[in-house]
Amino acid sequence: MLLADGAMGTMIYESGIFVNRCFDELNLSSPKLIVDIHRRYIKAGAEIIETNTFGANRLKLEKFGLEGKVADINRRGAEHALEAAAGSNVLVLGSVGPLGRPIVGDKGISPDQAQDAFAEQVQVLIEAGVDALLFETFAHLGEMAIALEAARKLSADIPVVGQFSYADETNVLGGASIQEAVDVLESKGADVIGANCTVGPKVLLEVVTRLVALTSKPVSVLPNAGRPEYVDGRLFYFATPDYFAKYAKRFVNAGARLVGGCCGTTPDHIQSMAGAVRALGRGSLSVIKVEPVQEEQQLAEMPLAERSPFGRKLAAGEFVVSVEVDPPKGLDLEKTVKGGRLLKAAGVDVANIADGPRATARISAQAMGLILEREVGLETILHTSCRDRNLLGLQSDMLGAHTSGFRNILAVTGDPPLMGDYPSATGVFDVDAIGLVTLLKQLNRGLDMGGRGMQGQTTFTIGVGANPAAQNPQREMERLERKAEAGAEFIMTQPIYDIDLLDKYLLEVAPLQLPVLVGILPLASYRNAEFLHNEVPGMTVPEHIRQRMSDAGDEGAAEGILIAREMLLAVKDSAAGVYVMPPFNRFSTAVKVLEPLQLQRQPPR
Repeated sequence: MLLADGAMGTMIYESGIFVNRCFDELNLSSPKLIVDIHRRYIKAGAEIIETNTFGANRLKLEKFGLEGKVADINRRGAEHALEAAAGSNVLVLGSVGPLGRPIVGDKGISPDQAQDAFAEQVQVLIEAGVDALLFETFAHLGEMAIALEAARKLSADIPVVGQFSYADETNVLGGASIQEAVDVLESKGADVIGANCTVGPKVLLEVVTRLVALTSKPVSVLPNAGRPEYVDGRLFYFATPDYFAKYAKRFVNAGARLVGGCCGTTPDHIQSMAGAVRALGRGSLSVIKVEPVQEEQQLAEMPLAERSPFGRKLAAGEFVVSVEVDPPKGLDLEKTVKGGRLLKAAGVDVANIADGPRATARISAQAMGLILEREVGLETILHTSCRDRNLLGLQSDMLGAHTSGFRNILAVTGDPPLMGDYPSATGVFDVDAIGLVTLLKQLNRGLDMGGRGMQGQTTFTIGVGANPAAQNPQREMERLERKAEAGAEFIMTQPIYDIDLLDKYLLEVAPLQLPVLVGILPLASYRNAEFLHNEVPGMTVPEHIRQRMSDAGDEGAAEGILIAREMLLAVKDSAAGVYVMPPFNRFSTAVKVLEPLQLQRQPPR
């Protein structure tokens, strides 16, 4: 995603220039002020800045007697933004607003007059060298259509962002529906479709959700800092930077690819938003290419096969066997180390070290992993949860993990503290699993979380979780696609007991071209099956499996192993591997599940 700047008018107003002035004219009379505002937004983290030309069309300038200076004002507005962005990867968008006159024949201006006015402004912006055009704060479909037609007659290639203002969650300010707005923008050549101004983040989050569902084009959103209040002769907006940071992540999670602020937002708002979404990735829209860093700063990633033994097996297409190891809650490591040796002897390829599973306090995954790797000689995959660390802590921990010799990471969002032993603990969640994957990908390229080059690079093999039996399959698939886009290199699924469902899932994820390790959790008893099905989020145990466990009675554990073996053999030729999760750290159960595979691996006598 890309982060845009905030309000230009608000910053001009706060500098002491009152609203009866022509803000666009300040491009001529106060160039230092305009360049400084642009630079403040860039310093705050904006990757896109807008020219100070929102009202620089001949009809609006006419009110100030400036209609003859359309070219000068727009050219200088573009030059100021380009000057501020010089030497960086920041994009400059030429801002174009409504004409301020109704397009209704004899009661206003004609469509031809409107198109001429837009064309006059747009041509200057294009010639001045802006990277894209931004048509923003439009309320009427007809005016937007005319504006886009004018732009496309001048250039078929320049990227165009079209943004309407919305009255509520379903209607444009002028009364049209969201669907009608999308139809106009798509038919008239907009490359990015979005919403800005008028209302705050809450309403526009609903609009974004609908836009994402209605168009395949990138979606943009630039909300106001709430609705303004007029106090003692001045306008005030009350939505705080922290509030905007929360909504920035929500916008991105909803599918927005260009996020910023409109009226009432300041560099403080953009800085908070930058901190919230930075690890979600500085990227590119399909129509606005942005290199995250200069090429000489970015290192080539090490091939997957050279990063770790686990990575080599994935790259070679070998069937991989992994078993989960939960660190103990106390200091007694004897059982866990003994279990690790048992797994090593049984031919398990790699141990998964859970990171505070189910929001419980345990020995850290890194400490447990060091013991298994150094004392047992068993390769590990470290689960890394976003629940307990802010972005700084995540980067520090990942650099430390690499220094300690870990090469395989499973990025997980993490269970909320309310689920665990200490429900009053604070969940951080600066980023989710997608953001953590982005961070790991950056580190593998020799870049820190801010996109700056660092000494050396990590060589992590990056994994993510997935749930084939999710309650909302569409959302689950969308998130998995975003994980893949961010840089995921293998998938580990939640436990699954329905072979038909799994086969369907493997077909659905095949286009991602990521190895899938299928989760296998041997059931311990009928009560265990009922608990998992009814009380563990994301877990589904089909009725026929629960019935088998019920019929098994006291032999439930043996039946659970048999069911797990059936799943293992069913996926041996269709998945990249299996991920066995022995209940209650009963490692002998995992070994029993894997016995058929061990027999097949043995050479004939």
